Amino acid sequence: MVDKRVLGLMALLVGCAALYLLLGTRGNWEFALSLRVPRLIGLILVGVSVAVSTVLFQTITRNQILTPSIMGFDALYILIVSIGVFVLGGVGFATLSDVMRFGINLVALVGVAVILFGTLLGQARQDIMRMILTGIILGLFFRSLSSLLMRLTDPNEYTYVQAYSYARFNRFEDSLLTISALLLGLCLIAVWRLRLHLDVMALGYEAAVNLGLNMRRDQIIGLCLVAVMVAVATALVGPVAFLGLLVVSLTRSLIADDRHAILLPCSALVSCVVLVSGQTLLERVLGLVTPLTVIIDLVGGTVFLWLIYRKIPA
Repeated sequence: MVDKRVLGLMALLVGCAALYLLLGTRGNWEFALSLRVPRLIGLILVGVSVAVSTVLFQTITRNQILTPSIMGFDALYILIVSIGVFVLGGVGFATLSDVMRFGINLVALVGVAVILFGTLLGQARQDIMRMILTGIILGLFFRSLSSLLMRLTDPNEYTYVQAYSYARFNRFEDSLLTISALLLGLCLIAVWRLRLHLDVMALGYEAAVNLGLNMRRDQIIGLCLVAVMVAVATALVGPVAFLGLLVVSLTRSLIADDRHAILLPCSALVSCVVLVSGQTLLERVLGLVTPLTVIIDLVGGTVFLWLIYRKIPA
């Protein structure tokens, strides 16, 4: 039986989606829907990817103020773009197929997840601080390399780096929607099958091991799933730093339930509601006076500082 909270959020999302598709529609409805439906699908894919990956990452690290973005994934994405523009030139990078760019991001993000976080989490049971510091240092290193390449790049080519380095919620590459939906669907199936293991992992390393859980295996699997979902989101819209932290924190405060069978779908639905309603407001009411990512980063950064000062235990 589906939980009432999940059903309520599903109904809210359907309402927000209907407003996004129908509000302000004039003239040729078929043409308008042909533009809006792919955008709606893209917003939902991004919302689900970011929310589920954040919940999974927080469970693995046992820390509710961490997201994959904070640990350097977004910086790596920008570095890949900078290297591509520096080596191929702006026009050459832009002419690469969307699938090729997506594949490069996917391989790089999964590789970093396995090498960095898999190694540290597998060797140190309680050494969360070392993992955080390593991730932050790597993020700074990636950003420094990106800045160096930007200075060596022709100013005219630099505009291509800027175009791909900021999240864009009003434009999606149609060729990536199908492959992103397929990858995300496979990841969601795997995460759902791990939901009971995630409940045990949230109890702590020693308790999980005593209950017979293979922590190293589940952590590696979880980190790979996180990397794939982050790659899906960044390939579609670009880096989004604080969206996951914002929606997961909001979900935890709304449902007050740590069971992943409830937390995962509720977080995904809240994320979709935030993105769809926010984009509807900005497009239909405010006339895109500011990008949605600016508001998300502002509110999400505030939530991040609030969580730190609340001293949530790791």
